[in-house]
Amino acid sequence: MQLQIEPDGDRPLVQQVTEGLREWIERHESSGVRLPSIRRLSSELNVSRNIVIEAYERLVALGWVRSRPGSGFYVAERPMEADEQGARSGMADVSGEMWNQFQDDGNSLRLGCGWLPSEWREEEVFAHAVRQVTRHTSSGLFDYSTPLGSPELRALIQERLRRLSIDADANQLLMTGGASQALDIIVRWLLRPGDTVFVETPGYYNLFGLLHLQRVRIIGVRRTAEGPDPEHLEALLERYSPKLFFCNSVFHNPTGTTLSPAVAHRVLQLAERHDMRIVEDDIYADFQHDPTPRLASLDGIRRVIYVGSFSKSLSCSLRVGFIAAPPGMLKPLVDVKMLSNIATSPFAEQVVATLLRNGAYRKLMERLRVRLAAQMARAMQLVREGGWEIYAVPRGGMFLWVRHPDVESSSELVALARHRGIRLSPGHVFLPDADDSPWLRINVAYTSDPEAAAFLRAPL
Repeated sequence: MQLQIEPDGDRPLVQQVTEGLREWIERHESSGVRLPSIRRLSSELNVSRNIVIEAYERLVALGWVRSRPGSGFYVAERPMEADEQGARSGMADVSGEMWNQFQDDGNSLRLGCGWLPSEWREEEVFAHAVRQVTRHTSSGLFDYSTPLGSPELRALIQERLRRLSIDADANQLLMTGGASQALDIIVRWLLRPGDTVFVETPGYYNLFGLLHLQRVRIIGVRRTAEGPDPEHLEALLERYSPKLFFCNSVFHNPTGTTLSPAVAHRVLQLAERHDMRIVEDDIYADFQHDPTPRLASLDGIRRVIYVGSFSKSLSCSLRVGFIAAPPGMLKPLVDVKMLSNIATSPFAEQVVATLLRNGAYRKLMERLRVRLAAQMARAMQLVREGGWEIYAVPRGGMFLWVRHPDVESSSELVALARHRGIRLSPGHVFLPDADDSPWLRINVAYTSDPEAAAFLRAPL
């Protein structure tokens, strides 16, 4: 085997050896060939045995090499990458527009996605928290979490909720794997096939999917610039008896609007009169500089079930959310959580707790709010220059709900943008009945990209 490694100070040595071996395998199409022993290859390349061992193990994990105990390492018959590429193509065939947002081809600009850009993550802050957790946490880090989740994190969240005037005891808090699992737990426990629920329209597409899976009847309540339309809600309550009403209070997805105090009071009055429970989705709470009244604060966690999350503000891969509910509801919610997922991640919870405890999270959010405010101003300027109509001017957050007067269907704009390497979210996925819509969601955090600016200024 003639393998040479060109010194490259910018890359770790083990990476150079791994890539060199892989290139040799590709070049020689050598399925089944026995590779040099660890000792021999380390001598030929003048590297340590540990480097060669790790390089071989990496190739085994990737499917390029097979290990035969007592015999050595052999070139595999078919590399994993071919299978992975086939899987990605198959996913593209069966997935809808929204699921395409989650495919990472490394090239497309995700102007319509629902999360912050990866380059906005302050990696050193996260790395420091991870080091703190792994250095100072006991072996319990690798055990199951308690049914309610980390006691320390729940106490820290309790204090944060007090700043929103939400009076919830730590034992009224249930940790979940992000807000999506929180909603799933609530839906599984409280709803049965055939039940009626109210949602906002437009609203959160993933929630609609959960409700459809539960085979419940979904009725849309119009979302205005001030929150759900009270008159429309009242008219619907005269006709239907919903088990739940799902409401996104602050920086609503997808319109970016925020619930006003007057509308919040009116919604709670109607809920009381018609004996309706409300699920308040407040996952963008920390994007808001000056807190506005929440349904949960006005209600005192009696009729309102409150859902929060750190996944949007910190990282979409850090799945940490929570439910705040009346004490009598916690036991069945915990039962559903344990039956469906057993426990949440102690590691993820400890990372979030560390960031909250040492003040890093507060400082991160301060910087994030400033950055988002600048991006919102830029995005507003771009869409106005392009002649777009804005549904409502948000007071913060990361979403704009817009339409172009010359386009009847947002699907046309999605297709046009795709040809320019831009991914958008069509309006129909945010409607409970999935009707075609001229409106679409823009994530302002991505509008610094020149391609985004060019598209928004002149989409047609």
